[in-house]
Order: sequence, then C-alpha cells, then structure tokens
Amino acid sequence: MPPQSGNTAGNGQVLEPETKEEPPRKWEVYEQLLRVPIYAVFSRYTNKLRVFELKGGHYQELELPESRVWIADLSLGLGLWQGEFQGIDRLWLRWYDIDGNWILTEAEQQRQRAESAEAQLQSLIRRLRESGIDPDRFLNS
Repeated sequence: MPPQSGNTAGNGQVLEPETKEEPPRKWEVYEQLLRVPIYAVFSRYTNKLRVFELKGGHYQELELPESRVWIADLSLGLGLWQGEFQGIDRLWLRWYDIDGNWILTEAEQQRQRAESAEAQLQSLIRRLRESGIDPDRFLNS
C-alpha cells in the first residue's frame, strides 16, 4: 500500500486543497453579479443617503444636494423624509412621485380615505337637514 500524501484520500482519490474563499459582499453581488443599476445606502446613524449608479461596470457615487435622487427607469424618486412612521419620528427613506410628492404609506392611504368618507358623511347630513330631513332618525336606528 503506497503511503498517503497530503492531497490523496485513503481510497486513492485526489483531494482538492481547502480554500477559505469568502462569499461575495452585498456590494459585489449588486455591482458584479446582479448589475443593479442604482444602489442606495441610508445610514440611520448618520442620517445620510448615498446613491451609486452603475457606470462602466462599477458604481460611481452621485452628488445629492437635496438628499433625493430621481430614478427615471422607475419613474420614481427616493429621498429622505422627516416624519412619523410606525410610531417613530425620525428621518426615513421614502419614495416620491414626478411632482415631488411623497408616495403615501398604506396607513396614510387608509387615514386619507377615512377622512374623505367622514367629510362626505358630514356634507350629506348637512344637506339632509337643509332639506328638512332629520338624519338622526336614520343614523340612530
């Protein structure tokens, strides 16, 4: 039986040397594998938004004078917004439309619908009273 060298197993198979190859970092995955055209990073510790655009196979940082970036391919912008979300008031990363208006969250949409429905109800009650109809007759039954 021949002596085993460091690169063969007891059954004669050649073993590949072990390499401790690190998995690619998120930046490398986005830039080199997925080739994501826009890469945005927001630090909640520094409240800074940094945006990188893929040019020539590598990310280049964009200048953001207003902490906002328009992404033409998405017809959306991304920027920093100060306000309350889920009970926490701070700077948040948020989408905006072509007119610069923040895209409403689901909670904001629901609140807006409720306020609109309440305003319509109050208008209807006022018009009924002006027409001589007591709306309480219908609302309290």
